[in-house]
Amino acid sequence: MNYREFLEQKNVSVKNGGFDTEIEINKVLFDFQKPAVNWALKRGRSALFFDTGLGKTIMQAEWARHVNLYAKKPILIAAPLAVSKQTIAESKKRLGIDIKYCRHQADVVPGINITNYEMIHNFVAEKFSGIVLDESSILKSYSGKYRQQLTSMFLKTQFKLCCSATPAPNDYMELGTHAEFLNVMSRVEMLATYFVHDGGETQKWRLKGHAEEKFWQWLCTWALVVKKPSDIGFDDTSFMLPELKIIKHVVDAGNYTNDKLFDLPAFGLSETREARKNSINERVKKAADIATSINDSVLIWCDLNKESELIKNTVPGIVEITGADSQEHKEQSILGFADGTIKKIVTKPKIAGFGMNLQICNNVIFVGLNYSFESFYQAVRRCWRFGQKNNVNVHVILSQQESSVWDVIQKKQRENEEMSKNMVKHMESFMKEEILHIKKSNDSYEEKVANGNGWTMYNADCIESIKIMASESVDYTIFSPPFADLYTYSDSNRDMGNSKNYDEFFVHFEFLVKELERVTKSGRLVSVHCMDIPLMKERNGYIGLKDFPGDILRLFVKNGFIYHSKHTIRKDPLIEATRTKALGLMHKQIVKDSSMCRAGLPDYLITFRKQGENQIPVKHENGFIDFIGDNEPVQTGVEYSHNVWRRYADPIWDDINQSNTLQKNSAREDKDEKHICPLQLDVIARGIELWSNKNEVVFSPFAGIGSEGFQALKMGRKFVGIELKESYFKQACNNLKNAETINNQCLLFRENENENI
Repeated sequence: MNYREFLEQKNVSVKNGGFDTEIEINKVLFDFQKPAVNWALKRGRSALFFDTGLGKTIMQAEWARHVNLYAKKPILIAAPLAVSKQTIAESKKRLGIDIKYCRHQADVVPGINITNYEMIHNFVAEKFSGIVLDESSILKSYSGKYRQQLTSMFLKTQFKLCCSATPAPNDYMELGTHAEFLNVMSRVEMLATYFVHDGGETQKWRLKGHAEEKFWQWLCTWALVVKKPSDIGFDDTSFMLPELKIIKHVVDAGNYTNDKLFDLPAFGLSETREARKNSINERVKKAADIATSINDSVLIWCDLNKESELIKNTVPGIVEITGADSQEHKEQSILGFADGTIKKIVTKPKIAGFGMNLQICNNVIFVGLNYSFESFYQAVRRCWRFGQKNNVNVHVILSQQESSVWDVIQKKQRENEEMSKNMVKHMESFMKEEILHIKKSNDSYEEKVANGNGWTMYNADCIESIKIMASESVDYTIFSPPFADLYTYSDSNRDMGNSKNYDEFFVHFEFLVKELERVTKSGRLVSVHCMDIPLMKERNGYIGLKDFPGDILRLFVKNGFIYHSKHTIRKDPLIEATRTKALGLMHKQIVKDSSMCRAGLPDYLITFRKQGENQIPVKHENGFIDFIGDNEPVQTGVEYSHNVWRRYADPIWDDINQSNTLQKNSAREDKDEKHICPLQLDVIARGIELWSNKNEVVFSPFAGIGSEGFQALKMGRKFVGIELKESYFKQACNNLKNAETINNQCLLFRENENENI
């Protein structure tokens, strides 16, 4: 595989695993549903994240019908309680498709079968050609029982379809667990490729700046996220929602805190629960008054068993559905409410708040609220969904002390709406590419070159540009590669940091190592600055360290280099602990369990030698360069300084000034995930001084803002650098010009000094 083929392979994509030809979809489906089903059939394993009421039920039934005809093996649909019976009825009525309800494998028929998630363990995955997860948000919890069971159980199933209302735009873990179930990419791999963890709260991951567009583009290769038909290029006219009226009722529960003159809003979970318990009678009375005044269907949501019990005893004719009820009672009651034979029910969102189509009802009452926006949103959307003909009235009943709950729910709702808009905005063009086959070119690679007195800088891919360099033309190379910290510096596939996993990084890196062996003069050296890479439980599955320096060493030796030297550069563990919040460096871990404590992470300068004899010895006839004062290099003035040599030869450099770097802020872009980390000038100077002569060529394939070149020019060497990122390239050129100016000023000073003498 050549380099161009590797870059093409590096594009994260999902290959079709289903049908290759256009399929005739049932004419009953809407115009936006047909291409979605066709696309899902071609993909084979995919997700339809369509908002409530956009017809996921008939889309999944039509998908299952075609898979069944193609594979000639049974299909299984897994759905929440009561949803299965509604799916059977709707599929028969709308599409004429027969679906068999099953409790065990023995009940399965050759066609389409459906069961509840609670019974999934009764089936044999190998007996089915395809699986549909209705309300696939059940995969949301990474450690959840059903996610683990479903993912392992259907690992090898050829056809998979996940159907759910649009996932929370900021809940990336839910997208990760879906991708893993669909065999697209493991959750760990997704985090490594597109996300960054800032330390502190280990559960919080966010999109890396340069990964944002790439992430949404990748998502569109296996999922369609649709809030309305126009998101994928179709008309919204038939899918305009009626008005949603949220009516807040505040009841007076009296002063229940004797130690305070006034009742203040409850703060925190425990105080909120206490306030809710103390206001239960007043809230239930208000809910009962509203329910009894409505001569139509009413859906009452509660959160506490006591609330449900009191409502049942207060509202005439209401049907109560509790977690302790039999499955038959739950199904019959929910389906009876859905078809209008039961007019009023009271239950909890976790029992009936997901999956059911309850457009028959436009009056909803919440006896109280908890802090879960998802629970509130899903419960409202059972009635307020596409297909609802009337305005929906949602009554929310709270006590005065529960105002903070309502504030949190409103804030989360505003954030969700804003994030949803942004998500659709990012994905719209990509989804249209998938559905309508509208393609756009995004290859923006262009090489540039700049020259100065003794230096050349390329704004290019180092692997492409190094090929034009002559063999045996470089005297000394020093650089710091991307630390396999992905999507940090750019969104280009040519960026080695943009690798979907650790192994791919080294495949990419090896293209460079081979060229370094070619351009380096025989017997001369290459120094690589690197460090061990921390492994995190959320991303890697466990806490530990990756031997990045060791893997670099093995790669260079594999490609013909000789392992020459290794210097350890000490860093302050307290600074590392403060910056990274690493568990192994936290002082509290000593008290909790010191078996997890570890040492801080030093940097390493690993040096390799090309085989063969060095033709031009590196001599120090005028003495070593030493650092004094503010770290400016000064000649020692003696032929051989034993004290300086001891510091250079010491395997541990504990005198490196970590802050002695070039200014970097001017090169940083808005989407840069981390500040630029230039290699310390002390380290560069020591490498150049030890392993090169004046007027020789120093090379850096990852020049960044030009630190290696800046120091090389100041020390009388020539420099060749390559940098992929344009903003860094421009800053590098400025820094190299500054080095020229400094050299000219020094030369002028020496000439004036000689004239005075």
